[in-house]
Amino acid sequence: MSSKDNVAVSQLFDLLESRYALRVLWALRDGHTQTFRLLQDSVGGVTPNTLNTRLKELRAADLIDHAGNGYGLTKTGLDLLKRLRDLQAFSNKWVAAQGKAAVASK
Repeated sequence: MSSKDNVAVSQLFDLLESRYALRVLWALRDGHTQTFRLLQDSVGGVTPNTLNTRLKELRAADLIDHAGNGYGLTKTGLDLLKRLRDLQAFSNKWVAAQGKAAVASK
């Protein structure tokens, strides 16, 4: 990977590592728009101030947009979430393996 690629990945990770950023994107993954309040409930535990900050950052990064009926993913956001779906398959396998390891160690 070139240093230019490393910079791009680092920039994306910096954004996604922001508290609740991935949760906001994940809450919008089904393609339905959500109002601020519904999104706050979907994300869970986020203060209005923090959610507002994340929404501004994700909008500036062209990952989400706000239409008249709420927030939704942009084409870029949909592309990112499509690539993150493999993470769900991996996490399911990982959790199952963790459970088996815990049972085996007892």
